[in-house]
Amino acid sequence: MVRGLFTAYTGMANEQKRLDIISNNIANAATTGYKVQNVTSQSFDDLLTIKIKDSSEAYYDRPIGYMSLGVKLGETYTDHRQGSLRQTGNTYDLALEGKGFFALEVTDKAGNVSTQYTRNGSFTMTKDGRLVDEDGNHLMGEGGGITIPTDAVDVVIDATGAIYADGNYVDTLKIADFEDYNYLVNVGDTRYGTLEGAVETDVSASVRQGYTEQSNVNVVSQMVNMINITRAYEANQKMITSIDKTLELAANSVGRV
Repeated sequence: MVRGLFTAYTGMANEQKRLDIISNNIANAATTGYKVQNVTSQSFDDLLTIKIKDSSEAYYDRPIGYMSLGVKLGETYTDHRQGSLRQTGNTYDLALEGKGFFALEVTDKAGNVSTQYTRNGSFTMTKDGRLVDEDGNHLMGEGGGITIPTDAVDVVIDATGAIYADGNYVDTLKIADFEDYNYLVNVGDTRYGTLEGAVETDVSASVRQGYTEQSNVNVVSQMVNMINITRAYEANQKMITSIDKTLELAANSVGRV
Protein backbone atom coordinates (compact mmCIF):
# COMPACT_ATOMS: atom_id res chain seq x y z
CA MET A 1 0.00 0.00 0.00
CA VAL A 2 1.18 3.52 -0.80
CA ARG A 3 0.96 5.36 2.50
CA GLY A 4 0.23 8.70 0.83
CA LEU A 5 -2.87 7.25 -0.85
CA PHE A 6 -4.18 5.86 2.43
CA THR A 7 -3.51 9.13 4.27
CA ALA A 8 -5.34 11.13 1.60
CA TYR A 9 -8.23 8.66 1.63
CA THR A 10 -8.69 8.92 5.40
CA GLY A 11 -8.61 12.70 5.08
CA MET A 12 -11.35 12.64 2.46
CA ALA A 13 -13.51 10.24 4.48
CA ASN A 14 -13.11 12.42 7.56
CA GLU A 15 -14.05 15.61 5.71
CA GLN A 16 -17.08 13.89 4.16
CA LYS A 17 -18.38 12.95 7.62
CA ARG A 18 -17.83 16.50 8.87
CA LEU A 19 -19.65 17.84 5.82
CA ASP A 20 -22.62 15.54 6.49
CA ILE A 21 -22.91 16.84 10.06
CA ILE A 22 -22.64 20.49 9.03
CA SER A 23 -25.21 19.97 6.28
CA ASN A 24 -27.60 18.53 8.87
CA ASN A 25 -26.97 21.52 11.15
CA ILE A 26 -27.77 23.98 8.38
CA ALA A 27 -30.87 22.01 7.36
CA ASN A 28 -32.13 22.27 10.98
CA ALA A 29 -31.19 25.92 11.52
CA ALA A 30 -34.90 26.78 11.71
CA THR A 31 -35.95 23.67 13.67
CA THR A 32 -37.36 24.54 17.07
CA GLY A 33 -35.22 23.21 19.92
CA TYR A 34 -32.48 21.79 17.67
CA LYS A 35 -28.97 21.66 19.13
CA VAL A 36 -25.93 21.97 16.88
CA GLN A 37 -23.71 18.92 16.46
CA ASN A 38 -19.96 18.84 15.96
CA VAL A 39 -17.33 16.17 15.37
CA THR A 40 -13.74 15.82 16.53
CA SER A 41 -10.86 14.37 14.54
CA GLN A 42 -7.80 12.47 15.70
CA SER A 43 -4.82 10.80 14.13
CA PHE A 44 -4.25 7.08 13.99
CA ASP A 45 -1.74 5.72 16.48
CA ASP A 46 1.80 6.53 15.37
CA LEU A 47 3.94 3.63 14.16
CA LEU A 48 7.65 3.23 14.75
CA THR A 49 9.50 3.15 11.43
CA ILE A 50 12.73 1.21 11.13
CA LYS A 51 15.41 1.33 8.44
CA ILE A 52 16.32 -2.22 7.39
CA LYS A 53 18.96 -3.74 5.13
CA ASP A 54 20.61 -0.41 4.36
CA SER A 55 24.22 -0.78 3.25
CA SER A 56 25.03 2.72 4.49
CA GLU A 57 24.12 1.54 7.98
CA ALA A 58 26.16 -1.68 7.72
CA TYR A 59 22.86 -3.52 7.25
CA TYR A 60 21.83 -2.89 10.86
CA ASP A 61 18.16 -2.24 11.54
CA ARG A 62 17.80 1.23 13.02
CA PRO A 63 14.69 3.12 14.28
CA ILE A 64 14.28 6.33 12.30
CA GLY A 65 11.21 7.84 13.97
CA TYR A 66 7.46 7.68 14.09
CA MET A 67 4.89 8.23 11.36
CA SER A 68 1.12 8.66 11.31
CA LEU A 69 -1.13 6.71 8.96
CA GLY A 70 -3.72 9.45 8.63
CA VAL A 71 -6.77 10.86 10.38
CA LYS A 72 -9.90 9.25 11.78
CA LEU A 73 -13.13 10.51 13.31
CA GLY A 74 -13.07 11.07 17.03
CA GLU A 75 -16.57 11.56 18.41
CA THR A 76 -19.74 13.33 17.42
CA TYR A 77 -21.08 15.53 20.19
CA THR A 78 -24.00 17.89 20.75
CA ASP A 79 -23.68 21.50 21.89
CA HIS A 80 -26.53 21.97 24.38
CA ARG A 81 -26.16 25.72 24.82
CA GLN A 82 -29.36 27.74 25.13
CA GLY A 83 -30.97 28.95 21.91
CA SER A 84 -32.79 32.26 21.60
CA LEU A 85 -36.45 32.46 22.64
CA ARG A 86 -39.09 33.56 20.15
CA GLN A 87 -42.48 34.81 21.26
CA THR A 88 -45.39 33.12 19.48
CA GLY A 89 -48.33 33.86 21.77
CA ASN A 90 -49.64 30.30 21.32
CA THR A 91 -51.01 28.79 24.51
CA TYR A 92 -49.22 25.46 24.13
CA ASP A 93 -45.89 26.77 22.85
CA LEU A 94 -43.43 26.33 25.71
CA ALA A 95 -39.76 27.14 26.16
CA LEU A 96 -37.29 26.33 28.90
CA GLU A 97 -35.06 29.14 30.11
CA GLY A 98 -32.06 27.39 31.63
CA LYS A 99 -30.93 23.77 31.72
CA GLY A 100 -33.49 21.00 31.46
CA PHE A 101 -35.72 18.99 29.12
CA PHE A 102 -39.40 18.31 28.62
CA ALA A 103 -40.24 14.64 29.16
CA LEU A 104 -42.15 12.78 26.44
CA GLU A 105 -43.89 9.43 26.47
CA VAL A 106 -42.86 7.79 23.19
CA THR A 107 -44.35 4.61 21.75
CA ASP A 108 -42.37 2.90 18.97
CA LYS A 109 -43.75 0.79 16.11
CA ALA A 110 -43.43 -2.36 18.20
CA GLY A 111 -45.60 -0.85 20.93
CA ASN A 112 -42.74 -0.33 23.39
CA VAL A 113 -43.15 2.75 25.58
CA SER A 114 -40.14 4.81 26.68
CA THR A 115 -39.39 8.25 28.08
CA GLN A 116 -37.47 10.63 25.86
CA TYR A 117 -36.46 14.24 26.33
CA THR A 118 -36.62 17.37 24.21
CA ARG A 119 -36.18 21.13 24.14
CA ASN A 120 -38.72 21.46 21.34
CA GLY A 121 -41.71 23.00 23.08
CA SER A 122 -44.11 23.25 20.12
CA PHE A 123 -47.06 21.32 21.53
CA THR A 124 -50.69 21.03 20.52
CA MET A 125 -53.80 19.71 22.24
CA THR A 126 -55.63 16.75 20.76
CA LYS A 127 -59.42 16.45 20.64
CA ASP A 128 -59.33 14.41 23.87
CA GLY A 129 -57.27 17.05 25.72
CA ARG A 130 -53.84 15.40 25.52
CA LEU A 131 -50.78 17.59 24.93
CA VAL A 132 -48.57 16.14 22.19
CA ASP A 133 -45.56 17.14 20.12
CA GLU A 134 -45.49 17.30 16.32
CA ASP A 135 -44.95 13.51 16.15
CA GLY A 136 -47.87 12.72 18.45
CA ASN A 137 -45.74 11.87 21.50
CA HIS A 138 -47.43 12.72 24.80
CA LEU A 139 -46.04 15.50 26.97
CA MET A 140 -45.60 14.14 30.48
CA GLY A 141 -46.51 15.72 33.78
CA GLU A 142 -45.75 14.68 37.32
CA GLY A 143 -48.91 12.56 37.23
CA GLY A 144 -48.22 10.96 33.84
CA GLY A 145 -49.64 12.08 30.52
CA ILE A 146 -51.16 15.56 30.70
CA THR A 147 -54.88 15.88 29.95
CA ILE A 148 -56.53 19.30 29.88
CA PRO A 149 -60.31 19.74 29.94
CA THR A 150 -61.36 20.29 26.35
CA ASP A 151 -63.86 22.98 27.37
CA ALA A 152 -61.24 25.04 29.20
CA VAL A 153 -61.17 28.66 28.05
CA ASP A 154 -58.07 29.95 29.83
CA VAL A 155 -55.04 27.69 30.23
CA VAL A 156 -52.07 29.11 32.15
CA ILE A 157 -48.69 27.45 32.64
CA ASP A 158 -46.50 29.26 35.16
CA ALA A 159 -42.71 29.40 35.43
CA THR A 160 -42.57 26.26 37.59
CA GLY A 161 -44.54 24.26 35.00
CA ALA A 162 -47.79 24.16 36.97
CA ILE A 163 -50.82 24.00 34.65
CA TYR A 164 -54.12 25.71 35.46
CA ALA A 165 -57.29 25.42 33.39
CA ASP A 166 -59.82 28.18 34.15
CA GLY A 167 -58.06 28.66 37.48
CA ASN A 168 -58.13 24.97 38.45
CA TYR A 169 -54.88 23.10 38.95
CA VAL A 170 -54.40 20.30 36.41
CA ASP A 171 -50.83 18.99 36.68
CA THR A 172 -47.19 20.08 36.66
CA LEU A 173 -44.87 19.56 33.72
CA LYS A 174 -42.26 16.88 34.22
CA ILE A 175 -38.94 18.59 33.53
CA ALA A 176 -35.69 16.65 33.84
CA ASP A 177 -32.02 17.52 33.81
CA PHE A 178 -28.88 15.37 33.96
CA GLU A 179 -25.47 15.60 35.56
CA ASP A 180 -23.64 14.59 32.39
CA TYR A 181 -25.09 15.14 28.92
CA ASN A 182 -22.66 12.58 27.52
CA TYR A 183 -25.21 10.01 28.69
CA LEU A 184 -27.80 11.43 26.28
CA VAL A 185 -28.11 9.96 22.80
CA ASN A 186 -29.87 11.51 19.81
CA VAL A 187 -32.98 9.57 18.73
CA GLY A 188 -34.29 12.31 16.44
CA ASP A 189 -33.47 15.86 15.42
CA THR A 190 -34.73 17.24 18.73
CA ARG A 191 -35.29 14.18 20.96
CA TYR A 192 -32.85 12.39 23.24
CA GLY A 193 -32.79 9.06 24.98
CA THR A 194 -30.68 8.14 27.99
CA LEU A 195 -27.88 5.61 28.27
CA GLU A 196 -27.26 3.40 31.26
CA GLY A 197 -25.56 5.50 33.91
CA ALA A 198 -27.48 8.71 33.26
CA VAL A 199 -28.13 10.47 36.56
CA GLU A 200 -30.89 13.05 36.94
CA THR A 201 -30.20 16.22 38.86
CA ASP A 202 -32.17 19.18 40.20
CA VAL A 203 -33.77 21.34 37.51
CA SER A 204 -33.04 25.06 37.42
CA ALA A 205 -34.97 25.91 34.23
CA SER A 206 -38.10 28.03 34.23
CA VAL A 207 -40.99 27.60 31.80
CA ARG A 208 -42.01 30.38 29.41
CA GLN A 209 -45.52 30.00 28.01
CA GLY A 210 -46.13 31.42 24.56
CA TYR A 211 -42.46 31.09 23.53
CA THR A 212 -40.36 28.55 21.63
CA GLU A 213 -36.63 28.02 21.81
CA GLN A 214 -34.91 28.41 18.45
CA SER A 215 -31.99 26.27 17.30
CA ASN A 216 -28.55 27.33 18.48
CA VAL A 217 -27.06 26.90 14.99
CA ASN A 218 -24.90 29.81 13.81
CA VAL A 219 -25.45 29.61 10.07
CA VAL A 220 -22.55 31.91 9.21
CA SER A 221 -19.98 29.87 11.14
CA GLN A 222 -21.40 26.65 9.67
CA MET A 223 -21.01 28.03 6.14
CA VAL A 224 -17.41 29.07 6.87
CA ASN A 225 -16.68 25.56 8.17
CA MET A 226 -18.27 24.09 5.05
CA ILE A 227 -15.94 26.13 2.82
CA ASN A 228 -12.89 25.01 4.84
CA ILE A 229 -13.99 21.37 4.62
CA THR A 230 -14.45 21.65 0.85
CA ARG A 231 -10.94 23.03 0.45
CA ALA A 232 -9.45 20.27 2.62
CA TYR A 233 -11.34 17.64 0.63
CA GLU A 234 -10.04 19.07 -2.66
CA ALA A 235 -6.48 19.11 -1.29
CA ASN A 236 -6.70 15.40 -0.52
CA GLN A 237 -8.11 14.76 -4.00
CA LYS A 238 -5.14 16.54 -5.57
CA MET A 239 -2.78 14.46 -3.44
CA ILE A 240 -4.32 11.24 -4.72
CA THR A 241 -4.15 12.49 -8.30
CA SER A 242 -0.47 13.43 -7.92
CA ILE A 243 0.46 10.06 -6.39
CA ASP A 244 -1.51 8.25 -9.09
CA LYS A 245 0.39 10.08 -11.83
CA THR A 246 3.68 9.26 -10.13
CA LEU A 247 2.80 5.57 -9.94
CA GLU A 248 1.68 5.57 -13.57
CA LEU A 249 4.97 7.16 -14.64
CA ALA A 250 6.97 4.66 -12.60
CA ALA A 251 5.05 1.71 -14.04
CA ASN A 252 5.51 2.91 -17.62
CA SER A 253 9.20 3.61 -17.05
CA VAL A 254 9.80 0.15 -15.56
CA GLY A 255 7.96 -1.37 -18.50
CA ARG A 256 10.25 0.36 -20.98
CA VAL A 257 13.35 -0.83 -19.12
